[in-house]
Amino acid sequence: MDNRTNTIAGWVLAGCGAALGLSIVGGMLFHGERPEKMGYAIEGVVEEGAGGAAAEVPIASLLPTADAAKGAEVFKKCAACHTINQGGANGVGPNLYGTLGEAIAKGKGGYAFSAALAGVGGTWDFDKMNAWLTSPRKFANGTKMTFAGLGNAQDRANVILYLNQQGSNLPLPAAPAAGAAPAAKDAAAEDQPATANAAEAAATEGAPTADIANTGTPASGAPSVDPEAARKGARSEK
Repeated sequence: MDNRTNTIAGWVLAGCGAALGLSIVGGMLFHGERPEKMGYAIEGVVEEGAGGAAAEVPIASLLPTADAAKGAEVFKKCAACHTINQGGANGVGPNLYGTLGEAIAKGKGGYAFSAALAGVGGTWDFDKMNAWLTSPRKFANGTKMTFAGLGNAQDRANVILYLNQQGSNLPLPAAPAAGAAPAAKDAAAEDQPATANAAEAAATEGAPTADIANTGTPASGAPSVDPEAARKGARSEK
């Protein structure tokens, strides 16, 4: 009976030791670390906050190097809801022929635009189209358009150039001058220390004042020029 108990206890201990060993080996082989980027990319979906960063790139600086043929490829993502040929029918979304330069959410054969987009006002210029394609929901909160947006700025430039060639043909905006903004910032930065130093000097030493030394000519009878007047003054004090 004791031998049987000892045998059972030995097998139990051996099993526990084997389980512990396998656990350690498994942890070494399948050690998990936090990935550098959580999740995985879904085509056509913009990460939270990415749209704003992308919108900082001026579209005018990207259009000169844009490729309309590549824009046509990007537009295939839109073709499920939009036609772009002249006289094309509206679908889930409006026909987009000649859209650039037109009033926002107007016309298009009576297409029923959302109140959110209709409330934006103005016309579809290059900057507004860039903002719209970056994130429709941010451009017009409450829009019916469910497309999340194009996170790649060059893709937006390509598709905007393609859209412009489909019945709009607006002149491209002038690209911003290279280095213009940094130069202005540098000038402001150079001016700031000088202003700060001047303010510090004024606070430490006080505002500049004229020479307040007594350089005037003493009046006649003053003790400094008339000894008799000085003696009379001394006697009166006694």
